[in-house]
Amino acid sequence: MQSSTPHNVNERYDDLNATSVIQPQALFFRADGKIPNNSSLPVLIYRKVLSPNTADKDKIFKKHFEKSGWRGMWTGFIFDYHHFHTNTHEALAIAKGHVRVMIGGDAGKEIDLEAGDLIVLPVGTGHKMVTSSENLVVVGAYPPGHEDYNICKSITECPDAQEEISNLALPENDPFYGTPEPLRSFWQN
Repeated sequence: MQSSTPHNVNERYDDLNATSVIQPQALFFRADGKIPNNSSLPVLIYRKVLSPNTADKDKIFKKHFEKSGWRGMWTGFIFDYHHFHTNTHEALAIAKGHVRVMIGGDAGKEIDLEAGDLIVLPVGTGHKMVTSSENLVVVGAYPPGHEDYNICKSITECPDAQEEISNLALPENDPFYGTPEPLRSFWQN
């Protein structure tokens, strides 16, 4: 039986070199008239990428993002209104608690996420928090060079949205594993 409390700082991040790869669930969303979404790239949901017994999930997610080259990290919550970004992809890691998010706008899908889960949103994907536990902690990150994200609530707010979404480069590495896979198995030019 492994202890969830590490004996030293180096042991705390041993799982950065984990050999088992969690294959994400892929979900596609089409434009709904208000939210463009991204019909070419799926939303990727990595369930229990960190085990429930893992301590300091926020720090470990940040270390994975850093190792993977994803930047602009923040810790907080997910906005409770539909919004999307036209200039970046986004990784949202659940470090504590649980949350129900609506992905894809009003016609989208509600998804439950819990501590240890990771969701990666392609550019243009609508998302909002529906409900959450009081102790929710989310860690967000963005591919290198795309940390200065915009926030759009509808396609009318961002008239160049479709062009920006179409022209955004794919990230080189998966935000959690630091290698092209599994992200690039699902996201291809």
